[in-house]
Amino acid sequence: MSGAGDEPFIAAVKPLVDAMGGEMIPPDEAGPDDVVLAWEGKDAVAVRLPQLADSLDHILAAMERRKGMPLADLDRRAKQEVVRILEARGAFSVRHGVETVASALGVSRFTVYNYLNREKGA
Repeated sequence: MSGAGDEPFIAAVKPLVDAMGGEMIPPDEAGPDDVVLAWEGKDAVAVRLPQLADSLDHILAAMERRKGMPLADLDRRAKQEVVRILEARGAFSVRHGVETVASALGVSRFTVYNYLNREKGA
């Protein structure tokens, strides 16, 4: 994927790529939608970003890991906080985002909309 001089750079960006749900690939295999990262004047690695819907699933899984339990097991206040965070990250601009989040939280779409409206009214 890279020369030996690139390895510290690749190691440095890997946690960010992983957190985004991306995939690191050799720069010469990059497609038009991939992001090629250069290091010291030459292409070091390409990053294939996930589709938005896949990103939402990845974000939800990361939130579950952070909370240490399924999101559906959180109390109402914690679920409202999750919805706030997801809204700030654009989760509800993704097609079927409300349905996906509602399913992960174990609530109805109506409840998610109530949480969103509560924020706007606060």
